[in-house]
Order: sequence, then structure tokens, then C-alpha cells
Amino acid sequence: MKTKIFSLIAFLMIGVSPLFSQKSVYDFTVETIDGQQFKLSELKGKKIMIVNTASKCGFTPQYKDLEYLYMAYGGDKFVIVGFPANNFMNQEPGSNQEIKTFCSSKYNVTFPMMAKISVKGSDMHPLYQWLTQKSKNGVLDSEVKWNFQKYLIDENGKLVGYFKSDVKPLSDDVVLWVTKGQFTQK
Repeated sequence: MKTKIFSLIAFLMIGVSPLFSQKSVYDFTVETIDGQQFKLSELKGKKIMIVNTASKCGFTPQYKDLEYLYMAYGGDKFVIVGFPANNFMNQEPGSNQEIKTFCSSKYNVTFPMMAKISVKGSDMHPLYQWLTQKSKNGVLDSEVKWNFQKYLIDENGKLVGYFKSDVKPLSDDVVLWVTKGQFTQK
């Protein structure tokens, strides 16, 4: 009887193991806003907030609070990574150089900014496919609804959840996740 139970448990573990072998964020290489290749594996051990950004959006002033958040908590344990995207009402029409200049001159952004990508649609970047598809991330399905949606990655490269665009970067919920790892999907 014990042998049958152990065999059944082993069979079930083998059968479901593919469900637990999802990629992590560390499997992706992205392009920086300056055109360099950047392996997200370089961020191992840090909490990562991935944000799709835009320069001509009602949420664009969030750059200021994102920078404050990064200055207050960024470093060895936390990083923000911005991904400009032009998926919503042409609110990020500029080139990478124009976006970089805007972020630097208007908001003094020092957190890492990546090259402009697509965060939805048929040309969605593979990283955002991973972020939004449970079959790829093993956690949840989501849709990028607007600019400044914030995806949360834990210190092991696994998706935790996301904050919608209207959640301010300095809100109690965001700071609680950054400082204590506490998060509840709303």
C-alpha cells in the first residue's frame, strides 16, 4: 500500500513539474535606451519594478515619484526599470534619444531606462508576454491597460503581481512591497 502511495505521489510530482518550471525575469536580455544589451540576470537578488512609461500621458508626472522611490530604496535590494512604450494614444512618439533627454531634463531620472518597446498587441515584447501570460510566468494573466502599470518581481526573479497605472509610486502599498515584500493583488 505504501509503495502505491509513494508511486502515485512521484507520478503526480513528475506530471506537474512542468507547471513549476516557468522562466524567470532573469532569462531575458533587453536593450537599454542607449542601445546596449542588458541581461536582467544582472539584477539577481533585487526586487524589480518594471514600468511601461510615456512622455505625453496624464500619468507622466509619476516619473518624479518613481525617481524619489528609486533614490530612497534603490541600490542593492531594489531597482526600477522603465520601458517606454507607444501603445496608448501615441503618448510616447519620441526616439530613444528624445525619451532619454526628456526623462533626464524634466524629471532627473536615474533609474535604468530601456529602449522603447511594445507592451501589447501582435508586436508585444517577449518580456511583456512573460509578464502578462500565466502560461509563461506561472502566476497570473494580466493586460497592460495603460501607461505606468507597475509589474513587481521578487528577489528570485519571479512575478509577484502588479499595480495599476493609478497607483502612485509613493503609495503605502508600493512602499510596503519595496520595504517588506508584502503585496496583495487588488
